Amino acid sequence: MSEQSAKNGAEPVEVEILDPEASATADLAGRSDPTEALRAEIADLKDRLLRAVAETENVRRRSEREKEDAQKYGVTRFARELTSVADNLRRALTSVPEHARAEHDGLKTLLEGVELTERSLLSAFEKAGITRIEPKPGDKADPHRHEVMFEIPGTGQPAGTIVQVVQTGYAIHDRLLCAAQVGVAKAEPSAAHVDTTA
Repeated sequence: MSEQSAKNGAEPVEVEILDPEASATADLAGRSDPTEALRAEIADLKDRLLRAVAETENVRRRSEREKEDAQKYGVTRFARELTSVADNLRRALTSVPEHARAEHDGLKTLLEGVELTERSLLSAFEKAGITRIEPKPGDKADPHRHEVMFEIPGTGQPAGTIVQVVQTGYAIHDRLLCAAQVGVAKAEPSAAHVDTTA
């Protein structure tokens, strides 16, 4: 006993140093069945391992999907810009009347060159998975593929039916690059309402 503790009348406190292995053994011994405790720990570790394997598999699949998307759709911005070139070539070809083609040999040769350029561009589009969306008058407008620019009244066609194609659209694989622009039939007003309150 130290002098200080003797003066205060307090008993000395014993400090016990714990051994980690002894602590683990004591913990297992404190349970009724040490094998049951080990089984619970094994089950917990197995669960953690399965979750880690599943997460790794999810990351691998996500990476593969992102790689595939990059290969398929990596040229989307560039392709979108080229579609306007294809549209301008088509406009140039359709703006020249047939009689003008026949009358001027120089113009005929120029137009043949433009047609060849258009075919070459469309062939390159096909190789890249880019397809034209060419709606036809009489088709029903599809909001996923067509952009309605205006409505035309008095067509005699059901509302939402394509009446005029302003510009073709394009898709790359299964994604829309730019919607086809169309004019559709306007809904006809229902029969005139007769006011019977007079």
